[in-house]
Amino acid sequence: MSPESTGQNEHYLTVYRRGFRTWRGNRPFWAGLFTILGGLPIAYFPYANMHLGNMTIAMSTTAGAGSLIIGVLLVTLGLTMWFHHIVRVFAGVAAILLALISIPVANIGGFIIGFVFALLGGALSIAWVPGEAKAAAAGAPETWTQQDDDARAPEYGQELHGAAAVPPQPAQFDGTVEADGGRHRAG
Repeated sequence: MSPESTGQNEHYLTVYRRGFRTWRGNRPFWAGLFTILGGLPIAYFPYANMHLGNMTIAMSTTAGAGSLIIGVLLVTLGLTMWFHHIVRVFAGVAAILLALISIPVANIGGFIIGFVFALLGGALSIAWVPGEAKAAAAGAPETWTQQDDDARAPEYGQELHGAAAVPPQPAQFDGTVEADGGRHRAG
């Protein structure tokens, strides 16, 4: 190995950062983060006491338990998006529904802050799609693209001279010719 080779003498923070980037790229990271950030104010504000000078304002309402449940569920859905990204669509739809429910139940959705973050996280989770793996070896099968069909199009119907090329259709079953008057062998 040459003294110029990479990876051998890298700082441990660089290694962790690259590992985190790889982990983050394989899941809906931002969707989970926004959903978690949406659940925190929804769960926090009903139990918070704000101080204005010598006066204490309590935000607690009769729906405090409902706010706590909605906030905890949103945090759980955010973690689910991170660690079980297979159920990302379900988690996204559930996050959007919980965000909408938080408007009347949890102090206008955590004063709109939690509502917006949870709604954005749910939408990002639904929209996220895993990336395609790149072919590592030269002999690996290639993925199909429309350009592949366009390249093969002239081989179908050379005699058409520029007309739309239609691939040959398989032979259809002819139901008019039936043996034994329509009965099968067993009957």
